[in-house]
Amino acid sequence: MTAPDAPDAPSRLTHLTFHGPLSEARATRIVRRAAHPLRHGGTVLDLGCGWAELTLRLLAEAPEATATGVDLNAEDLERARAEARARGLADRLELVAESATDTTRGPADVVLCLSASHALRPADAEPPHAPEALAALRRLVRPNGRVVLGEGFWQRTPTAGELAAMWPDARADEHLRLGDLADAAVAAGFRPLWVETASEEEWEEFESGYRADTEEWLAAHAAHPRAAEVRERADRHRAAWLHGYRRVLGVAYLTLVPVD
Repeated sequence: MTAPDAPDAPSRLTHLTFHGPLSEARATRIVRRAAHPLRHGGTVLDLGCGWAELTLRLLAEAPEATATGVDLNAEDLERARAEARARGLADRLELVAESATDTTRGPADVVLCLSASHALRPADAEPPHAPEALAALRRLVRPNGRVVLGEGFWQRTPTAGELAAMWPDARADEHLRLGDLADAAVAAGFRPLWVETASEEEWEEFESGYRADTEEWLAAHAAHPRAAEVRERADRHRAAWLHGYRRVLGVAYLTLVPVD
């Protein structure tokens, strides 16, 4: 039976520090490289910020900097506000619930766009979307600044079966290969200061952590009226990873310097 006080839904992403396949060690290195333009103050713009974990770490690394985070997910923004208050950073971080498409909130000294390049394009734009996102990021960063782009890329061309197992309407032209992604950054007016990719261990930590709250809830509340719906969603997500994009989709972290 379902306990009378059983929650109506699982907790959301409490097992994750970052909303993507990113380790503590890699995050520390990215923050230290990206903070270079903020040595004497400056501004950070985080597009599709989620709960803004990397931005909060940048503010801790650069005590004179301020930041703005943009996202449409109210729950993530509230988590970011709570974390900012807990770390004594709330007075240096503005969080706004709005779209990043055609944003006028730049330019900034450091611009972050972590697995959120879709937020920079119109809904009807044709893939691949990385070149369009890079052009937008180039307009939003100040001279001598830094852009950190977390972007998907194909490790190899996916098969028809793998595409069918992924998200709805997945396409082989949706992402670039890693070399083409770096070339697109250069074409957009950047030099790639650092190119790195998420490891298989980082992917496994992220994918398992992403579903962990749901799996715990399902194990404890199997007879809950919503259990079938929640179970179907969790099983579909796990299947998309294990049968679809595992070892096919990569995530690159590019630290980019704008060309003067």
